[in-house]
Amino acid sequence: MNNMIKLTQQNLQQALGETSAEKLVLLTFYSAQNPECHQQAAILEKIANEYGEHLSVATLDCDVEQALAGQLAQQIGLQALPTLVMLKESAPVDMLPGAQTEQQIRDALAKHLPAQHELLLEQAKQALINQDLNNAFNYAKQAYELDPNHTRVKLVLADICIQIHKLEDAQALLDSVAENERDAYFTNIQAKCEQALAATDSPEIKALQDKVEKYPNDLEIKVELSNALNSAGRKEEALEMLFNVLKKDLNYADAKPTYLEIIASLPDGDALASKYRRKLYSILY
Repeated sequence: MNNMIKLTQQNLQQALGETSAEKLVLLTFYSAQNPECHQQAAILEKIANEYGEHLSVATLDCDVEQALAGQLAQQIGLQALPTLVMLKESAPVDMLPGAQTEQQIRDALAKHLPAQHELLLEQAKQALINQDLNNAFNYAKQAYELDPNHTRVKLVLADICIQIHKLEDAQALLDSVAENERDAYFTNIQAKCEQALAATDSPEIKALQDKVEKYPNDLEIKVELSNALNSAGRKEEALEMLFNVLKKDLNYADAKPTYLEIIASLPDGDALASKYRRKLYSILY
């Protein structure tokens, strides 16, 4: 979604009228001759990318659109460049005259826009709908880091954790939800977590664990157990079992490709992935 608008006489009504009925419009008075305008333009582009569905940045180039700039400047009492004017439903709701830091702009926008954790939560939900679990997890985790007491954030993150088999994390999030906030969505996520946890200790896994104990040097059984543990979401145990195989025989069957596939299935930046990459490098080099 392109929410950066170059304001002209032709699109004035749409940009400041129709658009401001749907979202906040940030009108910026700009001149290429002013270095502070250049610096602020980069900040505004960055912020616009974060608030695509909630914010439009309308830039009025005062050097090019001199007549329009003069008309609007008179209406708002413009005294300095750059100047930012926030409009909602065609009416100014705030004005920031002169050069502003990024934090000053964000603080002013915070009064009129959804909180950052709410935007991240919406992105997480959309990624979840699209089955993009990696981005869903990262968005939800960022939202949780910004507001760790937000119940809906906890539940969405717990739901995603269940789907990527981070069951202990999911249960910890659920346990932290206050009793008076445990609604139907909580009950549904809790049931999913309990079902997933029950599946992590299947008869197949127990039988393979007994075999590994009985035949500790049988690499084939260890690979089988690793596959079963991975299917049950017990990724750290699966990786540790495969690492033990690789220490014995770095090229045994498909142990190394499977090891790398499990790491790749973890979310970006996951500590477990980093840990087992380092362990693999320790025997490769």
